[in-house]
Amino acid sequence: MVIVGAGPRGTSVMERLLARYAAQAETARDARNAAGPQAPLHIHLVDPYPPGPGHVWRTEQSRLYLMNTQSFFPTLVPDQGVAAAPLAGCSFNAWRELMRAAPDPELSTGDRSELAALAATGFPGRALYGRYLSWCFARLLENVPHGVQVTIHRGEAKRVARDHATGGYGVELVSGETLPADKVVLALGHVESRLGPAQRALRDEARAQGLSYLPPAVPNDVDWDQLPAGETVLVRGMGLNFFDVLGQLTEGRGGRFEATGRGPGDALAYRAGGREPVIVGASRRGTPYRAKAELASYYPAGVELRFLCEEAVTRIRDMGATAGFDHDIWPLLHRDTLWAYYTTLARTSPGAVAPGFLDELDALLHSGPDGAAGSWADRLKSLEARHVAEGRALDLPALARPLSRHPLRPGGKHRFGSQAGLDAAVLSYLTDDAAGSARGEDDPVKMAIGALNAGRAVVKSLVADRGITQESWLGELRGWFEGFVEGLASGPPALRVEQLAALVRAGVVHFAGPDPVFRIQDGQFTASSPWVADEPWQARHLVEALAPANRIQGTASRLLNNLQADGLVRPRVMLAADGGPVVTSGLDVSAPPYRPLDGAGRPAEGLYVLGLQLSSVQWGTAIAAQANAEYRSGYRTILDADAIAADILA
Repeated sequence: MVIVGAGPRGTSVMERLLARYAAQAETARDARNAAGPQAPLHIHLVDPYPPGPGHVWRTEQSRLYLMNTQSFFPTLVPDQGVAAAPLAGCSFNAWRELMRAAPDPELSTGDRSELAALAATGFPGRALYGRYLSWCFARLLENVPHGVQVTIHRGEAKRVARDHATGGYGVELVSGETLPADKVVLALGHVESRLGPAQRALRDEARAQGLSYLPPAVPNDVDWDQLPAGETVLVRGMGLNFFDVLGQLTEGRGGRFEATGRGPGDALAYRAGGREPVIVGASRRGTPYRAKAELASYYPAGVELRFLCEEAVTRIRDMGATAGFDHDIWPLLHRDTLWAYYTTLARTSPGAVAPGFLDELDALLHSGPDGAAGSWADRLKSLEARHVAEGRALDLPALARPLSRHPLRPGGKHRFGSQAGLDAAVLSYLTDDAAGSARGEDDPVKMAIGALNAGRAVVKSLVADRGITQESWLGELRGWFEGFVEGLASGPPALRVEQLAALVRAGVVHFAGPDPVFRIQDGQFTASSPWVADEPWQARHLVEALAPANRIQGTASRLLNNLQADGLVRPRVMLAADGGPVVTSGLDVSAPPYRPLDGAGRPAEGLYVLGLQLSSVQWGTAIAAQANAEYRSGYRTILDADAIAADILA
């Protein structure tokens, strides 16, 4: 069999195959008191990058690239949910402790320095996580069961073709070699994508004008030295990749952050190295993602989902694929979010709510959506107006777009009279956000976001179980909730927001404003915002701080394009609320173990899919498996790998 892609997902399939193969051999020995005639298994791994880390987690990348989860979170090796025990490996945090006690000879000097300072609640560098993945892969190779052979092919697969003579497949490599296979697993991870029409037009015009346009890319693949010191650089997108760009153009060029001794939000000062450009960040919200709260666990210990609970989830699952996110799921998660916010507010700021407020709120949260006294939302608003201090009520839309709280200026056209005024407003937002992260479980806003994040884990399982309608998936979950919750709950470590605030105070970073418009005028890129009454920013350089689009149609992957052209796979098509077909981002697949549907709609026997290309049947496919996960979605990727391994060995 062949596994195409030897990063974390492909390695996870190999781990499950080895564990299940060994378990089957043990069962056979117990049954016959002798080794049975178990069929041999030959696993071919195909990837141009090192097995284990793969493309994204390469061990030689900059230490400035951090993971978005803490040390205690990720694992390659299962700790629950599977029958066959792992043969080797452990969670990242267990590996961290092991390496601190007995360093592996493969650790670099940088690895050892980072490990010495890294706590369970710290955010590891991606290079260090890559070292963990490499270590796990090596331990698996040391524990390959008798009867199993593993062969690594450091190359790229360009085609998987049916072999009608054998009933299997031939996996063609770019080198010209073809690997015969009974079974093939596609664990491709991040693949290159073609630019969209607007991006292509901007790139082509930029080339004609002699401007520098950096398209979406994995940050470690970019040569950041091509952006000159002292010049203005526009950066479109202020999600996680934005902070990667900042790191390379500041600390990566000799700058440093120093402790000020002041409180959160103003804890750092930036000392320039002299080679920084002037960085202008731009995004639809006008602000970066909110920072993660400083917690000892992934979900706040003080947050309990009382409404989107197991009983409610069972009811939703029993509805089949007739549930809608807005109608059946969001009202429950909204109630959990309100309760998390107001119980924290009442505990930490008793004067902000009137006595008896929580009892009245609890009764309202348990009431039906409508009643004689008016709509549920109106009753909530009335309750808040009577019992919550001015300015302390939870305003979820404003959390997602914080600059909307600024009033319109005279004339009603703009909210900010100058770029300096906008920068000051964003700096105030960053300062408040960093202070909230430092308060952790004592911050009402961060606990509301914690409830949203926990609810997101439940929703992921509902989606994977095909528990909501297609029109709800397209128009509601992906239509508004995904972008809303990403900006709140998927942000960077609090350290990154502290650093960004320091860069703003140092005059290194500025902002373009919400809803930015990008053009090329008079031989320059320009970025303007309808929110700001000032001249547009101008620059010769534009960076798209986005990950490459994860879309089957529009991919630059030779393999995926050939699979589609040969009719072995197809993108999933859903029906929108108006009945129109929508081509979605991922592959059309069967129920687990996920097999792609071919051009005729039949499952391709012996061909399996794992990871990002499942984005049309799963939600949130990029995150790693969680150690000691509270929710099933936390170890879903391991369950998927285990299901594939079981089917292959059946």
